Amino acid sequence: MGAQSAGTATIDPALAALATAHGVATEYVGSTGRPETVTASTVVAVLGALGVAADTPEAVAKSLADAELTPWRRLLPPTVVVPADEPATVVVRSPAGGSLSARVLTEQGPSVTATASVDVTEARTVDGVQREARTVALPALPPGWHRLEVSTGAETGEAVLIAAPARVPYPAGAGRVWGWMLQLYALRGADSWGIGDYGDLRELVRWSGTELSAGAVVCNPLHAPSPVLPLENSPYYPSSRRFRSPLYLRIADTAEYRAASPEQRAAVDALRPEAPADRIVRDPVWTAKLAALELLFPLAASGDRATALTGYRAEQGQGLEDFATFCALAEELGVPWQSWPAELHHPAADAVAAARHRLADRVDFHAWLQFLCDEQLAAVGDAAREAGMPVGVVHDLAVGVDPGGADAWGLQDVLADGATTGAPPDSFNQHGQNWELPPWNPRRLAEAGYGPYRDMLRATLRSAGGVRIDHVLGLFRLWWVPAGRPATEGTYVRYDPDAFLGVLALEAHRAGALVVGEDLGTVEPHVATALAARDVLGSNVIWFERDDPDPAVDAPGELPSRPRPPATWREGAAASVTTHDLPTAAGFLTGEHVRVRAELGVLGRSVEEETATAVSERAALLDLIRSEGLLTEPDGSGEETIRALHALLVRTPCRLVLAAPGDAVGDLRQPNLPGTTDEYPNWRLPLAVPGDAPGEHRPVTLEEFRASDRVRRFAEVLAGVRAR
Repeated sequence: MGAQSAGTATIDPALAALATAHGVATEYVGSTGRPETVTASTVVAVLGALGVAADTPEAVAKSLADAELTPWRRLLPPTVVVPADEPATVVVRSPAGGSLSARVLTEQGPSVTATASVDVTEARTVDGVQREARTVALPALPPGWHRLEVSTGAETGEAVLIAAPARVPYPAGAGRVWGWMLQLYALRGADSWGIGDYGDLRELVRWSGTELSAGAVVCNPLHAPSPVLPLENSPYYPSSRRFRSPLYLRIADTAEYRAASPEQRAAVDALRPEAPADRIVRDPVWTAKLAALELLFPLAASGDRATALTGYRAEQGQGLEDFATFCALAEELGVPWQSWPAELHHPAADAVAAARHRLADRVDFHAWLQFLCDEQLAAVGDAAREAGMPVGVVHDLAVGVDPGGADAWGLQDVLADGATTGAPPDSFNQHGQNWELPPWNPRRLAEAGYGPYRDMLRATLRSAGGVRIDHVLGLFRLWWVPAGRPATEGTYVRYDPDAFLGVLALEAHRAGALVVGEDLGTVEPHVATALAARDVLGSNVIWFERDDPDPAVDAPGELPSRPRPPATWREGAAASVTTHDLPTAAGFLTGEHVRVRAELGVLGRSVEEETATAVSERAALLDLIRSEGLLTEPDGSGEETIRALHALLVRTPCRLVLAAPGDAVGDLRQPNLPGTTDEYPNWRLPLAVPGDAPGEHRPVTLEEFRASDRVRRFAEVLAGVRAR
């Protein structure tokens, strides 16, 4: 933590109580296992970002009184989560002595009477009125989004009532499954325009399911970027998490292209850009696709296409209209939206309505692009089912959005202003991390009935077999960094996990989809228990699976040196060798991850220390796979060793075993190198194999990937999960 200034060495008890009331941590356990104290100034700033005044003792006293009395000033909380198919109770705080009636308006249609208790469990005088806490007994309700209505005399109250399944589903009879962890942009086919696209995804799914016995493909976030140049490279810094990226559209797969005249198709085909071999360059691809789509858009204006588009827009509702309006305004005014004229800063403003009318053609165009994305992803889902994949495509859900993008504009009423999310200091990032993503405001999200969160999940799960939630620990708490401060001067803000997990379970239940949570790092015991209880699969990465610490060998706060035997891994997890933020198998085995970070000057320790650690970790892992009888190769750096590492995953009990296409071909380069921006080509590397010269790489096309004997030998190892 940052040094505490004079007068803030200890936090005033009233401020600490206010922080606790709003879920703001005044201390936390750091990565070393030691408690860390948060400065008072950080607590005040984070409370301010939550809309809670705490900058003077008088403000603290008033805010604390409000925090204590606000629940008593209304009959019901704004959102109530109960288990589905079980009786439940809800606390109602009503004026003393009055009669109480309650009913549930079910999502399915009929209303159900609830039973109000006459017993008073607590009483309090609020604003001069005596109020009582009583319970309302609810009958067992089916899973769904219901409404609870309560009335007593002249006062009525209403709450969103979420009846959530106890667990998220896992495909019936699927057993253990293996699949690819794909960076879609990196896997380019002969028909794609310089970047992997939805057509390439469909083909990879079809081929992997029918010929390789794969059961899943976990894909990088396909969230929409802002549609203006320069396009954002990182899929984890999107403009919107609800809507999809038209950058991945396969132009030739649109109904409009098929309906076009030969002359129109020739004009579209002529726009295809020349793609550089060694990099994914998004701007020219988007420029070309945008021009092609603009040529085709008039063909969607009549007949069945117009009817289908109208139906899609009606189904998506105001959220799509706001997103399309943002895109139209961004084309005209640029991004971030904070640079627009003030009268356009809120989607409900009169000036925005006028702009939507003035830009109606562009709003229609961007709504149509989302319609095309929906169609092409539905085709991917169909391909997975036809290929017999028990899971299908699992879409990655980023932890947040660009503060200058579409969701930050359209959902600003439920996002915090004045803070961003990140991570506290740890052994890998001694200065902490600021991801510059605006967090959900927990109180405002509850007031909105968790509708924005539901809509985001529902869109992600559409035509999908599952969702991978990046930094799933954020469903419990997030590290908030006040605006203008370094990441070290942040603190944790707690969320309502019952609500977040309840909505997640309900939407996954409806989609018949599994959930994978990226739970790497420091995980509080109650978090692990809650996720396991809901059947949310965790993430087990071979580099981090270590035996319990041995005090005689391992230093305090350091990862244990011995890798964990595969039989001891947890069942409820997705197992992998690596992730997009970590070295590839070939990179780890050859020490490429140390060489590159040393060359870029982003090592946390000396080159000698990092090299010694890498050599030690490699030797320990090779010892393990040799002891398992999986490796005979003498040098431990080639194709056989990479297959042996994945064979180790097959020997775990993990339900889902995942592999990166880069590991199948021996790619040395990881997709993203944390701690870098332009120093390293993050999110811009095509799938490639090492070339003949040092540092040289040769890109691999989708067609070459499918035809590779090495890839088939690799997949045969992973297909062993079915036998086990």
